[in-house]
Amino acid sequence: MSGKAYIREMPKTTWWLSHSRYRRYVAREVTCIPIGIYTAVLIWGLMRLSQGAAAWEGFIEALNSPLSILFHLVAFVFAVVHTISWFNVTPSAMRVQIGEDFAPGAVIIGAHYTGWVVVSLIVLFMAGV
Repeated sequence: MSGKAYIREMPKTTWWLSHSRYRRYVAREVTCIPIGIYTAVLIWGLMRLSQGAAAWEGFIEALNSPLSILFHLVAFVFAVVHTISWFNVTPSAMRVQIGEDFAPGAVIIGAHYTGWVVVSLIVLFMAGV
């Protein structure tokens, strides 16, 4: 046996283009960027709310701009894509054992989608929609 181990050559910046599974992984990870920015916007809104009515009104006016509305639509689409992609890989990350067997992946995914729909309906009901 030789003293040097085999190390497969892998491009440092374009490795994710070589396989569709890698592309899906990178796409799922990239969706968290607008979600993180949206979280910062919400924290900024809480800060403005704590500063009084005038600061809150200014925040609401900023949210009514066309650029802000476009950002919210993009963040919503990315959040839905992020959620769907994570729900679809959940059976790989969360193996539910029932006796000696494991729950089928479709059951785990279906439970997540059902919970998503139920929580969404509760939020819509509480919002008066």
